[in-house]
Amino acid sequence: MSEKLQKVLARAGKGSRREMEAVIEAGRVSVNGKVASLGDRVEETCVIRLDGHIVKIEKEEARICRVLMYHKPEGELCTRRDPEGRRTVFDRLPRLDGDRWVAIGRLDINTSGLLLFTNDGELANRLMHPRFEIEREYSARVFGEVTNEMLRDLTRGVELEDGPAKFLKIKPVGGEGLNSWFNVTLTEGRNREVRRLWQSQGVEVSRLIRIRYGLLELDKRLPQGGWTELKLEDVNYLRKAVSLSAETETKLSAMPERRNEKRAQVNRIRKAVRKHNQRLQQSKRRG
Repeated sequence: MSEKLQKVLARAGKGSRREMEAVIEAGRVSVNGKVASLGDRVEETCVIRLDGHIVKIEKEEARICRVLMYHKPEGELCTRRDPEGRRTVFDRLPRLDGDRWVAIGRLDINTSGLLLFTNDGELANRLMHPRFEIEREYSARVFGEVTNEMLRDLTRGVELEDGPAKFLKIKPVGGEGLNSWFNVTLTEGRNREVRRLWQSQGVEVSRLIRIRYGLLELDKRLPQGGWTELKLEDVNYLRKAVSLSAETETKLSAMPERRNEKRAQVNRIRKAVRKHNQRLQQSKRRG
């Protein structure tokens, strides 16, 4: 059975299907020694190379689909490498042998909150595709006077430079003076869309936090910069939402959860200090 080349590359963890289409068009992929073209189909016996490196072809059922929830801090970039050496969202993630994490969507450098990663490129591609209409909810602190008329316009739809856009829901959640908090929901992930929607009304977003993706809410116990692996039921919720077959296995028990490196380091230091103090007390008693 042959499959589309971009689908095989995405399943191999090289990126989303859309990213792989761009890679193929750039001439970076070869099949059996020939430069590949978009639309090529491959079989298990084919030799695929990406940037000269052989790509292992995996059967669709061979990989265990895994998903991480990450609490992104402000100041981190949603890219694998930054020429300026700034921290990226991939820096804190656990390493995968022969595989890699793919970000499900992006958050700009000044936005914090819930970000999902998976090793399944097909799942990532579908979750990002607007046709599946996966809800994203953000908590936005807005600077400026917000009127009821503005809120009506934002839910009816406004014209942005890349087309019409709107919030499905807007819920006021407090604030003082010209700083007001609103929870807003939409089903797209266009670049800086939440900020641009508010800017269309003459107000600015001074802080933005993603708090929900689909039915998955940001774990309040998860510190900024921390991650946790989703349980099988949550992974299958995401797969079902985009019409993919359910996963039957999980590696969750095989990989200990690491919520925060700094916290773990502090705990180790405290433990060492306690042991040192205990030894001092014991030696004083003997003396």
